[in-house]
Amino acid sequence: MPAHAPAEAASRIRIGLDVGGTKTDAVALAADDSVLARVRRASGWGAEGTVRGILATVAELTADPRMAGRTVASIGIGVPGQVDADGARVVHAVNLGIDRLDLAAHVGGSLGVPVRVENDVKAAAAGAWRLHGGRGTLAYLNVGTGIAAALIVDGAVWRGSRGAAGEVGHVSVDPAGPPCACGQRGCIEALAGGASVAARWGTAAAHPVRAVFDAAEAGDERARALRRDVVAGIAAAVRILVLTTDADTVVLGGGLTALGPRLTDDVAAALHDSAAGSEFLRSVGVAERLRVLPAGSPAAAVGAALVGTEVEVLSRG
Repeated sequence: MPAHAPAEAASRIRIGLDVGGTKTDAVALAADDSVLARVRRASGWGAEGTVRGILATVAELTADPRMAGRTVASIGIGVPGQVDADGARVVHAVNLGIDRLDLAAHVGGSLGVPVRVENDVKAAAAGAWRLHGGRGTLAYLNVGTGIAAALIVDGAVWRGSRGAAGEVGHVSVDPAGPPCACGQRGCIEALAGGASVAARWGTAAAHPVRAVFDAAEAGDERARALRRDVVAGIAAAVRILVLTTDADTVVLGGGLTALGPRLTDDVAAALHDSAAGSEFLRSVGVAERLRVLPAGSPAAAVGAALVGTEVEVLSRG
């Protein structure tokens, strides 16, 4: 191996972008997976706007003085939509205004860098795994507008035979519960998803789930019932993930975690309560496996960068 190879490898960085409906979070990772630089800016809209926004974000990130003398080895992009098995094309990314787009080709063609695209929840799972020590099996539960999960097994995203692994939000836990957009009743997402809670609450608010929790604490009985549903739904999702995957850790992330202990303490209490009458559940230790991403964590962008490494390896192979 040439003597300059270690220095060359150390100068190679990986960029990861978490492209949301309103904001894009981007990081540059060093060889040891540490974050060298981070940029957050508004996302674009539609296919062309999304590509322009990504290119502008990468340009801003690489202009950071800490990036001087470094080479971009790969780019990973997490998006809220369906992504094909090749990690290139995005389908039905409603929050971005995209019906179908070969995002890897557009971005990679413009920058001359290998690009891989991944669903944002799966990317966040990869980032959470790395930020929690990079060992064991991890289930990541995203609680936001909807409810979805992703699994990391042996350091890689486990997608299942049809890419549906982790769709825990559409497990019905209450056949008499509220209707879900998927056509069932009492799905976890219908109980705890932000969009469903907002629709059931029916009162305009900038942050409807927070408004429900505030009203519940003020004594509103309807709000208390909705809050119980949110907590019960998330607790059910955690139990299902532990009992079906036996993951070492279940990490809670997503917009609803901004509620802080008001949500997470109640979920932990619900898990302990459900185990009180079951020696089996106590032996499994569901509540003890629960962790929460800290506010402002770059997990999704870090995970996107790690996913992008896969295509870097393929391009060099």
